Order: sequence, then C-alpha cells, then structure tokens
Amino acid sequence: MTSSPEHADAMTPAPGPAQRAQLADRIKRHGPLECRTLGWGGPAVSAIGLGCMGMTGFYGEPDEAESIRTLRRALELGCNFWDTSDAYGPHANERLLARVLGSHRGQVFVATKFGISIDPRTMRRSVDGSPATARRSCDASLRRLGVDHIDLYYPHRVDPATPIEETIGAMAELVREGKVRYIGLSEPGVDTIRRAHNVHPITAVQTEYSLWTRDIEADILPLLRELGIGLVAYAPLGHGFLTGAYRNPQHLADGDIRRSQPRFAEQNLAHNLQLVDRIEQLAAEKGITPAQLAIAWVLHQGHDIAPIAGTKRVQYLEQNLAAADVSLSPEELTRINDTVTEPAGDRYDPAGMRTVRL
Repeated sequence: MTSSPEHADAMTPAPGPAQRAQLADRIKRHGPLECRTLGWGGPAVSAIGLGCMGMTGFYGEPDEAESIRTLRRALELGCNFWDTSDAYGPHANERLLARVLGSHRGQVFVATKFGISIDPRTMRRSVDGSPATARRSCDASLRRLGVDHIDLYYPHRVDPATPIEETIGAMAELVREGKVRYIGLSEPGVDTIRRAHNVHPITAVQTEYSLWTRDIEADILPLLRELGIGLVAYAPLGHGFLTGAYRNPQHLADGDIRRSQPRFAEQNLAHNLQLVDRIEQLAAEKGITPAQLAIAWVLHQGHDIAPIAGTKRVQYLEQNLAAADVSLSPEELTRINDTVTEPAGDRYDPAGMRTVRL
C-alpha cells in the first residue's frame, strides 16, 4: 500500500516542550515549504507531501478530529501535496479530505488512485486497471472529494490482466475531458513505465523509497531521469520503523497491516533494530530526530524527488516538515549510506510483492 502513516502514533512518545519549540521556530523562520517540480515542466508541489492513508485505518484506530486538525495545519504550513486513494477506507479517506478541501481547493494538489479492492476481513487485494474501472473510479473519486478535477491520478497497482496501454489510454481520455490534470504510475516496472509513457506523458511514478528501500536506484530511478518523470517517494520512514518507535511486535494493534510485513516480523527484528540504532545515533549527533534524518536523506537524493510522509497527528506533521530545513553535507551523506545497510526481509508479504515492479 502507498501513502503509509510514517509515525506509529500510539507508540511514539510526543516531542518534549523544548523540541517542539525548536521545530516551531524552524517553521516560523523558514516560512512555507520549498516547492519541487514533478518531472520536466510538470506541476510544482511542496517538497514534502502528506500521505493520508493512516487517517482512516490500516495502522491502528483512526482519529478523525485530529486528522482534520492535521490537514488544516498542513495548509497553514504550505504542505500542499496530499496523497490519498479510493482504497483507503475504502472511500472514507477521500471523503475526509473533502471536509477540508472546500474553499481551499486551489491551495492543494490532490493525488489519488484507483484499481485496488481490499477484502476488509482478510486484507486480500485484487487489482483492476481496465478502462471501464478507470472511468468509473475517477467519477466516483471526484464526487467523494467534492472537486471538479484530480491533479494527479494513478492506477494503484499495475493490472497484469490489462495491457498498460489500455489503462493509460483511458486515463488520457480523462485528461482530455478535464477530469484529470496529470497521470502517474504506482509501483511499476521498467517496461511498464516505457510503454505507458509512449501512450501519454507520465508525470510521476510513486514507489517506496527510503534509507532501507533503495532497489529503484538500479534501474527505475535512472529511467525516470532519462524520461523526465518525477519520483514520489512513499514510506520515507519505512512505515514508521525508521522513527525508532517500533521495538516490539506486540506493540502493533490487531489489524495493523504491518503485522504482515516481513521487516516487522520477529525473525528480522534484531537486525533491523540495529539499523534504527545507527539512524538514531546519526540523528542525535546533528540534534535532530531520526524521522527528520530519514526524510532529509530522501530530499537530498535529487530535486526531482518528493517524499510523502504520512501521519494523522499535528505534532508529527510539524516534525516531518521541519526536515526540509535539515542540510546534509556530502560527507554526512556518505557516512549515512555506509552506516545504514540492507534490512532483513522483503517490504511486503509474498502476495504484496507480486503486485510491484510489473
């Protein structure tokens, strides 16, 4: 899944008064977030986006009131890149965003997705990228969001049963009709990106990218730069693990989807906690949080990369956005790269891994 909440809210101790004052001061001094352009000549979005998935489940109990406050605070701080999907809830996430968008529509660049159905009992997913589903899902998302167009629209996963040319062809029709501004892809493989881009310009590819998920550096990222496509990096904090909050498998609530993710499994825990310990040490040396170090690292991988860090709480939103003020020298980046090595375990269970890089 994309747009994951990056802080394990129920487990993470709140920043102390001194730290919160420091974060607020950084935001006050540096003003709104810098913008980054998605692809060559694409739209400008805030350098750090907001993943909204966790506001309506998947990672513990939702907190609607706090989520609304978080969305409003994002507007105040210039975080204008919001990422959702019709699968989150399902549908509830888009409706939640609609409660804040309203008269603020012009301030927010809204990205949403279609094509995944989730069985709420088993969490098993099915993928449908057919043209009919693309058109039907777009109209439904427009209604739920209360908007007349979607800024960035993705097939949530590549449908192996539908040629990508057919999916993108239908989405291109939505662009011509004014219902969609830009087309993206989520978790595609190299061949899919090339084939899709031949049908209609792809503005952004969304995929997991962080200090412990770097496989795209071999072929995906070079291809995006060859074609002038932006990268939207979801889970820059490793689904919350890289914040240092996660130490015990029992801390995850029943139904938390991380219970099925191998990197959170007990057999991989000792190794992966060593990576977190190293991140915590590096962050402490700079006087920042592990979350800020991890987000800053992604930001420093290129101005064509926009990370979306998810949370449903104001305090973590502020903490995440302050990472835009963190400067990492070439020497520090080298040390981070040398210190944080490969994690143990795949990022998804076998069923989830079969839906990526298609």
